[in-house]
Amino acid sequence: MAGILAPLLVSARINLEVQSTQCADALYEVARLLDGHPDVTDFPGFYSELLARERLDPTCLDNEIALPHARTEHVTRIVMAIGRSPRGVHYENSDQTVRLILVLGIPKSNDGGYLQVVGALCRIIKDSANRAALLQAPTPADFIQTLLRLEARVLGPGPAPQVR
Repeated sequence: MAGILAPLLVSARINLEVQSTQCADALYEVARLLDGHPDVTDFPGFYSELLARERLDPTCLDNEIALPHARTEHVTRIVMAIGRSPRGVHYENSDQTVRLILVLGIPKSNDGGYLQVVGALCRIIKDSANRAALLQAPTPADFIQTLLRLEARVLGPGPAPQVR
């Protein structure tokens, strides 16, 4: 099913030049892109839960990718912010270096949408050529187009489900 990610992708919520090289600082640098998002009702609360989740169990997926996420009452719909680090971010609690950080906020009541989004992202980024394409996109708009093209190729055509 194509079209799962499109509603979540906005150029203003993509930072392709994350400056921080330590996990907590980089996570804040990316997550703060969601501050002021209309579907984030309490950014400090969301960010606090995001950090707590990260401390509980690191969200590194190997291959220089991290998927920090929080299921929280502080968002009304699934939200996403993306950060890419040219230098890499050291995740101390898993001893990995990450270059792509995909931050998700998920309403506690939304199990199905969460699984669809995470499943789509994981299927896309498991392929090294797909990761390379995302790491090379020169602008946020190009990153979005690349991700949508990869989503369509990996997941195939089909009706877009509603992700809320």
